[in-house]
Amino acid sequence: MNTQETVQPQEKDKTGMKKLDLTVVVLTKNEEENIEKCLESVHGWADELIVVDDQSSDRTVELAEKYARVLHKKMENEGNHRNWAHAQAQTEWVLILDADEYATKELTEEISAVLPGTEHSCFSIPLKNYIGKEWIQHSGWYPASKVRLFRKADFHYEEVGVHPRAILAEGKTEGHLTKDIVHKGYPNLEHFLGSLNRQTTLEAEKWIQTGRKMSMGKALWRTFDRFPRRYIRKKGYKDGLYGFVIAYFDSLYQFISYLKYREIKKRDGLK
Repeated sequence: MNTQETVQPQEKDKTGMKKLDLTVVVLTKNEEENIEKCLESVHGWADELIVVDDQSSDRTVELAEKYARVLHKKMENEGNHRNWAHAQAQTEWVLILDADEYATKELTEEISAVLPGTEHSCFSIPLKNYIGKEWIQHSGWYPASKVRLFRKADFHYEEVGVHPRAILAEGKTEGHLTKDIVHKGYPNLEHFLGSLNRQTTLEAEKWIQTGRKMSMGKALWRTFDRFPRRYIRKKGYKDGLYGFVIAYFDSLYQFISYLKYREIKKRDGLK
């Protein structure tokens, strides 16, 4: 589907906004508690909805099929998975969400106003991050803008296992939106700590995959540098107990990743 062929962008949803030549791509794995809110936030607004499911064992697929075309693919590598997912879109523009996120009404209105005729090839969008019911307003967690809206032909993710960088084609420009994607990624501290454990493993594997050399000295410097950066410079103290927890575990993230990096190298006989 392309801009010249489709007539759907001229249709209007129940709010009166024109549908856009835009695909929303949502990545899922066992997200039955979140998937409907995510898809409802963009249903009837975008030209196409695609869910890429990573072998869910709950009702995620069943619920998603009410709103979207569901594709199935096991995630082997986050960057590669995101690139494969947005390549399935049939439109020029892609908005990519995780299942524990949803677009605010203000964001869909902003995109509807900005997208037609823009010269930019991608846009960063603020993420409004929560732990439980607590919005983390400081600690570097807000606005924490990330590129989530892009022209498919001009954009790809670095193909690494965690925190892939957004890479824009040479000569293309990035715009910045002001309205939020809401991220309910951590329903409680147990989930937050579980995520820390998974991501430090992926971080260590990324260092090895990309040939990055990490010494104990560098790891310790990062460990001691991260706490004051989060808690003082980024005003984590204003987030109360959660601000302290975020700063503390952000510093530990560096050293735990290093310990796993050493362990993997020893296991695999790498120098």
